[in-house]
Amino acid sequence: MKILIVGGVAGGASAAARLRRLSKDDEIIMFEKDEYISFANCGLPYYIGGVIKERDKLLVQTVEGMTTRFDLDIRNFQEVTEIHREQKNVTVYNHKTKETYIESYDRLILSPGANPIWPNLEGMEEAENVLKLRNLPDTDKIKEVVRHNPKQAVIVGGGFIGVEMAENLHHLGIEVTLVDLANQVLTPFDEEMAAILQNEMIRKGVKLKLGVGLKGFANNGKTVLLDNGEMLESDLTILAIGVSPASKLAEQANLELGIRKAIVVNEHLQTSDPNIYAVGDVIQVNHLVSQTPTYIPLAWPANRQGRLVADHINGKEIDYQGSLGSSVAKVFDMVAASTGLNEVMANNLGIPVSTTIVHRSNHAGYYPNAKNLTLKVVYNKDTLDILGAQGIGYEGTEKRIDVIATAIIGKLKVTDLAKLELCYAPPFSSAKDPVNILGYAASHEIDGLYKTMKSQDVDNREKDVILLDVRTDSEYQGGHIEGAINIELDTLRHNIDKLSKDKNTPIVVYCKVGQRAHYALCLLHQLGYSNLYNLLGGYLTYDEWKRSKSVEEK
Repeated sequence: MKILIVGGVAGGASAAARLRRLSKDDEIIMFEKDEYISFANCGLPYYIGGVIKERDKLLVQTVEGMTTRFDLDIRNFQEVTEIHREQKNVTVYNHKTKETYIESYDRLILSPGANPIWPNLEGMEEAENVLKLRNLPDTDKIKEVVRHNPKQAVIVGGGFIGVEMAENLHHLGIEVTLVDLANQVLTPFDEEMAAILQNEMIRKGVKLKLGVGLKGFANNGKTVLLDNGEMLESDLTILAIGVSPASKLAEQANLELGIRKAIVVNEHLQTSDPNIYAVGDVIQVNHLVSQTPTYIPLAWPANRQGRLVADHINGKEIDYQGSLGSSVAKVFDMVAASTGLNEVMANNLGIPVSTTIVHRSNHAGYYPNAKNLTLKVVYNKDTLDILGAQGIGYEGTEKRIDVIATAIIGKLKVTDLAKLELCYAPPFSSAKDPVNILGYAASHEIDGLYKTMKSQDVDNREKDVILLDVRTDSEYQGGHIEGAINIELDTLRHNIDKLSKDKNTPIVVYCKVGQRAHYALCLLHQLGYSNLYNLLGGYLTYDEWKRSKSVEEK
């Protein structure tokens, strides 16, 4: 069998290696229009920032190494420009010889990836210091600018690449401003969770301009123009405003395209032409939670898809059901991880949503260097199915999200999180892991003990709502929500008369993280109060959200 692969990196290179492991006789040709067939995309910001010292460490596989090990015909600097489906061949352009030729196939695998979105804005053509980051040549250009010691940099886009580049340029001593049209960074996270990350970036010295769009450039790119009239001086500007599927080749071949012009594939990763497969950042996938088409350009799905395509070509039964979109990012000293749907996504799909937020130490509090871990779970309040989760903290954060991602795949209910028997020793966790605590906390609302109120809603509460702070007096004096009355938990049962005698009066209770509030709510419930709320995530979540909003409003 003769198999052609268009594009290397994650999907294409994985497919090529797996194909050879399954068959020593197939003729396998891989085309890559650039020089490098397999490199670590996710490591590029860290090489620019000097965390990864050697450029060669980014090369996962070289042409020579992969050719020798897997007996492949690898043709870099050669670009497939046309697909002729009826003839089952492709047109190839050799960028070195400037020649064009035809290559036939029995099976064709498309893995061209995605292209950075590159807007056509005022002053773009003259802006030599405005760059993108997608591959090694892009990296080399940015590295060259960095060698000339730029003083100020602007990052446009608050996604993973934008946030990682902000951190790495800041580490080099460059003054960094991050601009995003959205009102938050990292949109896989809900607003109150992203607030934690934004506050961390501000603490480290990054300036955030959120809810502001890019208008264009002036002064040969040295001046960045924003749509609110602001002008930012910049020695280096990186556009990280997202990617779009590199599906032009498929579109010209009349293959079916879906959302954002991503290639539509079936459960076998075949396109609308069964002899043509597609993998990686170029395809539309099924979201495993919502069961709706989506676009998830991440490395894990691409690697998995490449392997599965090779299996199917070799007669193995496969069934690619889709992706959760599990991801993790380093944000200065913090770790931010997520899986599945966030609350906004679930609401937009019309799913009846409920959420729980908990704060716990990432390991036993009495063991040195315990740090706060914030976890949020999103679930269907009717079926109790887990829809997604987000975690922000330090060491061990991504482990908890991995556990919940596994629970989603295993179709566990949110209450099942309390049942999971997870590893425990003081350096690593607590006897009740934070994931277990999520399950317990969710069960309190599910059982009808009380409801929850979000930080975003507490300032707009109705006038008759009592806001009860059960922290100590010193905690209260150190900062509290306006209008709250303070009755310390340990004195609450003796001060019930300070609350309304009408036991149907709404009472929102909060402490630092929600645990003492839970104890207070249990007491109030036993005393006959029936309209009870726990402030979701406690004062800690409210304070992070409020501080983030105050910076945004400035």
